[in-house]
Amino acid sequence: MKNNLFKGIIAYPITPFDENEKVDLALFKILLERLVTSGSHGIAPLGSTGVLPYLTDEEKEAVTVATISQVKRRVPVLVGVSNLTTERTIYHAKFAEKAGANAVMIIPMSYWKLTDNEIVQHYDAVAKQISIPIMAYNNPATGGVDMSPTLLKRLLEIPNVTMIKESTGDIQRMHYLRKELGEDVAFYNGSNPLALAAFAAGATGWCTAAPNLIPELNVSLYDAIQKNDLVEAQKIFYKQIDLLQFIVNKGLPRAIKAGLTILGENGGLLRSPLKPMSESEVAELKTIISKI
Repeated sequence: MKNNLFKGIIAYPITPFDENEKVDLALFKILLERLVTSGSHGIAPLGSTGVLPYLTDEEKEAVTVATISQVKRRVPVLVGVSNLTTERTIYHAKFAEKAGANAVMIIPMSYWKLTDNEIVQHYDAVAKQISIPIMAYNNPATGGVDMSPTLLKRLLEIPNVTMIKESTGDIQRMHYLRKELGEDVAFYNGSNPLALAAFAAGATGWCTAAPNLIPELNVSLYDAIQKNDLVEAQKIFYKQIDLLQFIVNKGLPRAIKAGLTILGENGGLLRSPLKPMSESEVAELKTIISKI
């Protein structure tokens, strides 16, 4: 934990596309710069918000390089390298390390249900090929695999698996992780509506797409927690809870892009099969944002 680079608000950039559904790297860099200059403590490209599974290998590499060149080490970079196969996960992890990433994040993506032993061997194989830290990401809603606290403890026996991101939405798991793992292991919240509760449970950071829309509130929440000011933290959290719930319920890529448009920013387009939110959904989001 003493040498852990990642703490606080770790922002997920979206991956913008042009009219031909090609990745718009120039716009991506502009959106990255907004995240860095608005106070995010870390940047995590190629996650769920960045529609990692919808990108080609070449596009993932381009996004990785663009992130590291734009961020310029002002904040640490955590690159998503997940893939269905171990071979491709190793490939992207090695690419990210060579490009200058500070760490990589891996979710055990699965078509067939993986056993615990298969998951451990998957992480171990990747870890043996890189020297930078790995964040084990548990999100059964997107990865199709729910890694139990017992399995996560096994993964932490792998030397450079040093971080856990928990996105099941079960706050009791976070309390279990802190109780069982102590202060030596960093765990992160990936469930937006649980931001306050997760920090109270001892989360080191919050991995979120929300800084694309409300960076000041996100950072202020973390600052209040650092000051042990629970009353202020609650007040700040309640201001953003409706938006946090909305973007999760409607899908992060489409909700963030719509939100950027409402704020007067260009968020680019989506890649099929993802489609923009309906007019009624946009109107609902506009109302939520106007009340913040």
